[in-house]
This record gives sequence, C-alpha cells and structure tokens, in this order.
Amino acid sequence: MSKWNNEQEARDEIKGLVAEYYNQFKKPEQEKKFEEGDRISYASRVYDEKEMLSLTDATLDFWLTTGRFSDEFEKNFAEWIGVRFANLVNSGSSANLIAFMTLTSPLLGDRQVKRGDEVITVAAGFPTTVAPILQYGAVPVFVDVKLPEYNIDPSKLDAALSDKTKAVMIAHTLGNPFDLKAVKKFCDKNNLWLIEDNCDALGTKYTIDGVTKFSGTWGDIGTSSFYPPHHMTMGEGGCVYTDNPLLNKIIKSFRDWGRDCVCPSGRDNFCGHRFDGQYGELPAGYDHKYVYSHLGYNLKVTDMQAAVGVEQLKKFPTFIERRKANWKYLRENLADLSDKLILPEATENSEPSWFGFLISVKPEAGLDRNEVTKYIESKNVQTRLLFSGNLTLHPCFDSIRGTDAYRVVGDLDVTNFIMQNSFWIGVYPGMTEDKLNYMVKVIREAVNR
Repeated sequence: MSKWNNEQEARDEIKGLVAEYYNQFKKPEQEKKFEEGDRISYASRVYDEKEMLSLTDATLDFWLTTGRFSDEFEKNFAEWIGVRFANLVNSGSSANLIAFMTLTSPLLGDRQVKRGDEVITVAAGFPTTVAPILQYGAVPVFVDVKLPEYNIDPSKLDAALSDKTKAVMIAHTLGNPFDLKAVKKFCDKNNLWLIEDNCDALGTKYTIDGVTKFSGTWGDIGTSSFYPPHHMTMGEGGCVYTDNPLLNKIIKSFRDWGRDCVCPSGRDNFCGHRFDGQYGELPAGYDHKYVYSHLGYNLKVTDMQAAVGVEQLKKFPTFIERRKANWKYLRENLADLSDKLILPEATENSEPSWFGFLISVKPEAGLDRNEVTKYIESKNVQTRLLFSGNLTLHPCFDSIRGTDAYRVVGDLDVTNFIMQNSFWIGVYPGMTEDKLNYMVKVIREAVNR
C-alpha cells in the first residue's frame, strides 16, 4: 500500500529530499572559502536548491520534450527582455543557425537571403556567428574591429557594402555591445537585416536618442546562449527572439522541422483547418501537421533544461549586477598597469552586462601574451582567448581560402593584434573579492616578471 495519498504528496517528499541533498552536498561546494592556490575558473554555474527542485518537477512530469516549463520561460524571458516573441532552442549556436536561416525564407520576398548574397560580419569572435552563413552558401564579408571595445569598426561598413549585401550579423563582445547606433543606422539606410548575436551580452543596455533597451532587441533578431559559462544557464540551451510576427513564424518553422503548421506541441488542429488546405503541389486537404514550408531542423529544448532556466531567470538581475561589480573591481585595480596592458572600455552609450574581462598585452612593453597566460595559468587562474582570434586563419578555412566563398574588406590588422596579444579572465557572479584580489596579484606578477 502506498504511503502517499496522492501524487502531490509524493512530489513534495521527493523535492524535500532533493533540497536536503543540495544543502548537505552542493551548497558547501558553492560556499567554500577561497584559499590561495585554489583553481579560479573563468566561469561557473551559480544556483541553489530552487533550480534542482524545478528540474525535479520537470523530471517527474516526464514530458521530456518542450512543454510547460518551456512555455513559462519563453513568456517570462520575452517580458523581461522586452520583445513580443521568444523561442527556446537547444543551444546558442543553434540560435544563431535559426536566426540566419530565418533570413533565407522565401516568405521574405525580395529581402530573402539567397546563396551568393553577402552578410557583413567580423572574424574576431566565435565561429558559430559565421558558420551558418558559409554552410548555407551565402558569403561572409569580414571587416576589422577596434580597440579597446573589441567590436566592429563602423567606419569600415560602407567599404563592405555591395549590391549583394543583404544583412549584418555580428556579436556583442564579452558583454560589450558594438556601436548599435551606427550599425543600425547603416542597416536602416541600406534596407539590411540586422542579427545581434547576444550570446555573450545578455542584460547589456544600450541607448539611442534617449531610448534605452537591452542588446539583442535593437536588431531584427537577437540570440542568446544558456551554456553553463554564460550569464545564466540551462546546461545546454539558447533562445531566438524578435518583435516581427513574420520572422517569429519562420523561426518556429525552422526550429520545428520546417513545418508550416503552428499547432503547439501535443495539440492537433489548433487552427481548425488541419484537413482543408492546399499547399505546394500536394493533394487538397493534405494533413497540415505534415506540410513543410522550409527545410528545417529539430532544435527544440527539453523541458528539464527550461525548468532550470525558469529559476535562473529569477536570479538573473542580481547576476548582472555582480558581473558589473566584478568587472569594475578588476578595472580599477589594474588601472596602473596601462603602460603595459590595454584594458577594456565600455562602448559609448552602453551599460554592459560583462561576460569577461578582456586584456591585451602591449608588445612594445616587451610582453608576450603566451608567456603571460602561461604564468597566470600556472598559478591556477583560468584564462581564455577571444575565441577564434581571426577565424579566417583557422583550418576550417583551408578548403575555401583564396576562393570567393568569403571576402575580406581592407586589412584585419586589429583582428590579428587581438589574435596575438589578447586574453580574458572571468567576472562570473560567484567570484569573491578574495578571488579577484588573487587574480590581480597574479596578473601583476605575470607582467612585471
């Protein structure tokens, strides 16, 4: 005979045990006092029992695919960031794939991105901002970036424009937004789509003509990542968001196998016209659930991931403030090394939600980036480079180097400087003052050796 009178009683007991487990085993890990020599990672998850309880709820539902937690997250996230539509996907890279592929839809008419059309971007960043462009057969056009913001140099945009240009797709670098005012003006003037890869900048604010909005919401489509090192986490996970109803319809289609039907998961004949349509060259009345308007994917998130995100989103405003404070602390305590280091600066008109603290060594000061980072790592402080440095120099470009698969406009001198001289350290919300002080001490040692 069951010891529970109903399912809710069973859930409550199970969740009570999970909470006890967190408090006995996981909480001490997160609250462990830092001792010099302990490993300081560039990023880490910050969570408590609420995420574990929400995940337990989703597990006990055993719905497994997109469900009630996904719906809740999409609704709350859209309201928080200030857009009409948000769609969860299984990663930030998938979010970039969906965002770009949305622009290839025939539903966009003359503005459809076709194979051979050009998309302006940068080589100093993460490869999945660029990969969908090449994979589809469009042409990425690379322009240089500028220091100390580490973002696209807007003065290079006009030179990159051609009669084949259809879009601009670039990322905000480690929380620091690119010059949205200049880039958006360029896109509006030339009738170009703007995709903001917002995966490293969730929570960043930018002001144009007295209006302040979150990065990711100024362009036509924004993307976010919820991978563990990012601003908030679902483990794996990402999001694609927009204010445009047509783009939202296309986003959903590409995410959900390319289907034409908009019925929510688990519901049939939501529109009431499941068997009375005429599509393509199919027979009249063909089941609309199996009509495909795009060659799409299945990139949905699971409800277990979304359940974690629901609780993370509630904590997220405090995460942003902690990141800002940690970045400011590092900036102030390394300021006197400006003769040897290029320290980061926020883009004008912005309030960044920092993902990391970017540093470039000055070769003229006799410093070698690799030697500096080797020393820092030897002291158990984790470092990262600015991702690909210069993506066009990687092995993935070997087979297309020297072809018309991509274009480089002007030189990429600053991009190459970053590739050779830049690195970054963490500012994640779990960083303590003891850890920050130790990182400052180690960096000082590294550059003064």
